[in-house]
Amino acid sequence: MDFLDIRIIDIVDIVLVAFLLYYLYNLVKGTVAINILIGIIIVYTIYIVTQLLEMELLSKILGGFLGVGMFALVVVFQPEIRKFLLMLGSTNFNARRRFLKQFKFSGNDGNLSINIEGIIKACKKMSVSHTGALIVLQRNNSLDFVKNTGDEMNLEVNQPIIESIFFKNSPLHDGAMIIEENRITATRVILPVSNDKKIPLRFGLRHRAAVGITEKTDAVCLVVSEENGQISYLRDGDFVLFENTDELSKILKKDLS
Repeated sequence: MDFLDIRIIDIVDIVLVAFLLYYLYNLVKGTVAINILIGIIIVYTIYIVTQLLEMELLSKILGGFLGVGMFALVVVFQPEIRKFLLMLGSTNFNARRRFLKQFKFSGNDGNLSINIEGIIKACKKMSVSHTGALIVLQRNNSLDFVKNTGDEMNLEVNQPIIESIFFKNSPLHDGAMIIEENRITATRVILPVSNDKKIPLRFGLRHRAAVGITEKTDAVCLVVSEENGQISYLRDGDFVLFENTDELSKILKKDLS
């Protein structure tokens, strides 16, 4: 192909495909889906090689596998596809702005408006007193469909307010708290509870609700257990392990940037 024949639209096409692949990688990075994606790439590479070498039998087998496999991929990547479509259809301007940040188009990822230290300190104190808490932090996907189940709020995020809301005698302590940017936008929110049988029996409704909302959206959750005071962090429907609250703070900053 003559390089002089390359049009501007061809360059735009290549750049858009590169962005799409980069976002797909970020979407599945750190999940089981990344191993599946790598496996698909390897199979497709072998398929191309067999075609170039004119290995007809193996090429037909791999071609048939890839053809049927496309339907299976829709099932396997259903949560990721859902999150991607929810992000595209979001009416939240801040969600789109954070999406563009993934491609380094705007802002400095290190500058967070949310008071993460205040949230972590509140969780530590509630952990000591075995005060149950469920905090949902919005990322790209809109949480309006669950916010409507609770009480609308517009409070700045800080340690004393979080502790007072989850105080056992507070009328607002039941249910989840929704945080968007650096504002508490809803309390007493009812979240969808996950029916995943893989969740250990020692975890109660708070943890199942945290799994449920992080399965259906890209939000992240902090849970403080009322039974043992343990702090849990959930993302993409899974528990994220951390050594201490300092490490938890770093993980949160990375996930919310």
